[in-house]
Amino acid sequence: MSHYLAIDAGTGSVRAALFSADGVFRGAGSRPWEHDPEPGVPGSMGFATERNWGLVVECVREVLESTGVDAASIRGVAASAMREGLVVLDAEGREIWACANVDSRAGAEVVELQGVQTPDGPLLDEVYRRSGQTFALAAQPRLLWLARHRPELYERAATVLMLSEWVAYRLSGERFMEPSNGSTSGMLSLATRDADPFLASACGLREDLLPAVAEPGTRIGSVHGEAAEATGLAEGTVVALGGGDAQLAALGLAQTEPGQVLLTAGTFWQLNVNVGAPLTDPDMAVRVNAAAVAGLYQAEAIAFHPGTAVRWFRDTFAAEELAAARAAGRDPLDVLTEAAEAVPIGSDGVIPIFSDVMSYRRWTHAAPSFLNLSLEAGPRLRAAMFRSLLENAAIVSDANLALVGRFAPVAADAPVVFAGGAANSAVWTQITADVLGRTLRVPAVTEATAQGTAACAAAAAGDFSSPGEAAQAWVRWDREVEPDPHRHEQYVPVKERWATAYAAQRELMLSGVTTPMWSAPGA
Repeated sequence: MSHYLAIDAGTGSVRAALFSADGVFRGAGSRPWEHDPEPGVPGSMGFATERNWGLVVECVREVLESTGVDAASIRGVAASAMREGLVVLDAEGREIWACANVDSRAGAEVVELQGVQTPDGPLLDEVYRRSGQTFALAAQPRLLWLARHRPELYERAATVLMLSEWVAYRLSGERFMEPSNGSTSGMLSLATRDADPFLASACGLREDLLPAVAEPGTRIGSVHGEAAEATGLAEGTVVALGGGDAQLAALGLAQTEPGQVLLTAGTFWQLNVNVGAPLTDPDMAVRVNAAAVAGLYQAEAIAFHPGTAVRWFRDTFAAEELAAARAAGRDPLDVLTEAAEAVPIGSDGVIPIFSDVMSYRRWTHAAPSFLNLSLEAGPRLRAAMFRSLLENAAIVSDANLALVGRFAPVAADAPVVFAGGAANSAVWTQITADVLGRTLRVPAVTEATAQGTAACAAAAAGDFSSPGEAAQAWVRWDREVEPDPHRHEQYVPVKERWATAYAAQRELMLSGVTTPMWSAPGA
């Protein structure tokens, strides 16, 4: 049987996952990345290319050994990656500088570029209109930092790659960029899905730093002898372009048409809405990326830390529930969720501020807080507080969907694909369906990003006409959850109350009274 290999260069780790010809997950190997903060450079998070390539090699060898799959049966390999991570090559192809997406050393450059005025208005507005990105996470500020603080490296710089493309380069020796991850660099035009020289020159950078651009699923070469010897892959195996992890997750769940909505609910809750044209938000509230499907785009809004807040509450406030769960041999979150289910809609008036509505122009979050706590509530207060966290995630996601709807309307009856850890909770899933007032489709697929990456490899190998065709053939669904119309109506005043409180809390943060939960560089 034929197989496809997906390599995911994630934020915290690298993973190699193997799929059979019918899209069935066979096994994986993973390793944590090694990062190198630069001494004396606050916020730096250098990416150790040589050591980390060794980890990629280990992962590939591990999955081949654990599955017993003959490397000769692997028809193609592709890579996905965290967005925004960069590798800079010199003319000879040597990695001379690299950083992870969490690298925030260029805060001063972000502020500087945000303040640039052009005859037509702020440079930031034009960059966003052209690219769908702001400077907070884009490549320009970090490359400008490199030019100013490491000029000897910048002078040698010949090619900038995203991390997924770096993996493909290591395997094949070929330098390409693809638009899904490449768009998060802020240096590609949304309209053309290709390099936009203005987005470099306007920021004081050279225009020749990006390689040729090709779509995800394009065959760019094959595994060369050195890479084959290192990884155990067969020399000549097809190497395909993959893409950004979020975009490939949408592909892996067969979200390949305009108007489709994906809500990935894990540590962060990420909303992606497929848009059939390179539109941007007039208010710059929402990020817009190229999708992993040619001619398709994704409006993206992220709610920070809903999953983190749930785990924090469990570990900080739920000693009684933890003890009960241990005694019964149960998951403490199940015990907390059962208690929360008995609390009515609106969580007894408790208002949580633990995730923010997307605000891309000034991406900073209000201080985390609980409002409206009752000193007379007794033990039920913990259940109400926990339920409020579940409702908070859904309410913020609903508000983010409304933001997208201002410039890219979504059909009122469009279902939402609901994926990630929260989809395992029947209570949380139902709350989300009721808040959104939309049907939730829960996938059986648990390896969405890797499956989307494998679909790119399958298309490049010639086994499907496109990655989208492969994804459609492989996707499987677990269940659909319908909203309750009565409960949806009950949530209307709850959402209004939350929005009023949220606005006030954000003002307190912006005025310096409270401390933001998180702020992007330059915010």
